[in-house]
Amino acid sequence: MTYPVIQNPVTKERGIVRRTPSDEHPGLIADLYAAPGAAVVGEHTHPHSTESFTVVRGELRMTLDGEERAVEPGRRVVIPPGTPHDWWNAGTETAYVILEVDPGARFEAMIRNLFGLASDGRTDDTGRPSLLQSALLGREFDDVIRFTSPPRAIQRPLFAALTPLARRTGLRGCYPHYLGDTGETVDEIEALPPEVAALVPGL
Repeated sequence: MTYPVIQNPVTKERGIVRRTPSDEHPGLIADLYAAPGAAVVGEHTHPHSTESFTVVRGELRMTLDGEERAVEPGRRVVIPPGTPHDWWNAGTETAYVILEVDPGARFEAMIRNLFGLASDGRTDDTGRPSLLQSALLGREFDDVIRFTSPPRAIQRPLFAALTPLARRTGLRGCYPHYLGDTGETVDEIEALPPEVAALVPGL
């Protein structure tokens, strides 16, 4: 069996898709490797999905609804829909985390677009696309992810105003060529310690 790999060279995230969302199993499960200094692109919420992080190795730091915490190996954090959160690798070694997102199909499409833009050099050094591109991505994937800055009361009218200009420049909210597999795969995934595997109900 082979497992597809998607990675973001800017944010230093490498994901191996352990289980792709399907009608039978709508949740996405991935092995996430976050290099030292890796960080998600900014504090955000998932309006309709539950996201879970189970740390296998390394140290993840996270803000969850404004509270900062360390997430150490053997711990699982479940983030309910609509909860603001942010995370980064605070350690000196690559953190290995089992990531779950349920439902996950639209989340995977969003990640493939965001990682694809970063791989093509179309983001800044934090992994964020340009304002025009962000306007289209924000509207396309509003059901999946909402960044907390700038505030939503500003984002919505701003993105609406920028959308016609962004489309005239040839930008899109979703790029079909990013939705397919990158071509990189691995034949094996790491075996999880039994005490960690027991924390992840979908495995």
